[in-house]
Amino acid sequence: MKKIFLIFLSLFLLLIVITFVILLLQNSVPIGEKVALIRIEGPVIDSKDTINQLKDFLKDHSVKAIILRIDSPGGAVAPAQEIYEEVKKAASKKKVVVSMGSIAASGGYYIASPATRILANPGTLTGSIGVIMEIPNIEGLMDKIGVKTEVIKSGRHKDIASAFRGIGKEEREILQNVLDNVHEQFIRAVAEARNMQVDDVKKIADGRIFTGEQALDAGLIDELGNLEDALKAAAKLAGIKGEPVVVSKKEKFSIINLLRGTIADELTDVFPAVRLKYLYTP
Repeated sequence: MKKIFLIFLSLFLLLIVITFVILLLQNSVPIGEKVALIRIEGPVIDSKDTINQLKDFLKDHSVKAIILRIDSPGGAVAPAQEIYEEVKKAASKKKVVVSMGSIAASGGYYIASPATRILANPGTLTGSIGVIMEIPNIEGLMDKIGVKTEVIKSGRHKDIASAFRGIGKEEREILQNVLDNVHEQFIRAVAEARNMQVDDVKKIADGRIFTGEQALDAGLIDELGNLEDALKAAAKLAGIKGEPVVVSKKEKFSIINLLRGTIADELTDVFPAVRLKYLYTP
């Protein structure tokens, strides 16, 4: 009985070895020097997943370069800034190449700017260096339906940008100063990342968008090309000979994550709040 068990165990282990060898021969198991691919798609709402991927690939010594495939109009300010900082750190350790898809504007461009090299398609929409704050005003509606709100506050600006009343001159100045400061942060970040003069960035930082060709002329990107071109550029920068193995993290599907952004937007519509965005909104 013991001999039969050992025979079956040996056959099982042999089968595992044969399967592993076949996978290696088919190149299904990545070996050798790799290029990691991280996709940033849709509005930037949270930074956690992208940052975790960057950190994981930095720890992997077989990953010689990282490609960020960005197809995003931007989003919330803080997550974009957090990803920017991690991309900057990553680019100081490994080559980071950005491949822009249909759109990489506002916060999407903010994230891209500290990369080692940036590629865009000729028709990619990018740029939109600016900040936006949208504040609904339902005061007229409340008057029509006969609903009145009573506010008790500790300071005269505690309910600044309330949706239940208009914005006064003093409040508008306060909010504009906040936007101007965040806009300046954007400008300084791009100037530092792209090795440009702050005044030169200011000239094109009025929220305007650029095509890939226009962005190249403005110094916002390095060359025109698609994802395959970005892959070749990353391999060349990293000194990889031959065709590199491309690896990526499989995104875990989650109903909660799927609905998070939609629910957050819906709740904001019902319970309005001031939100700063690096977002291109045509």
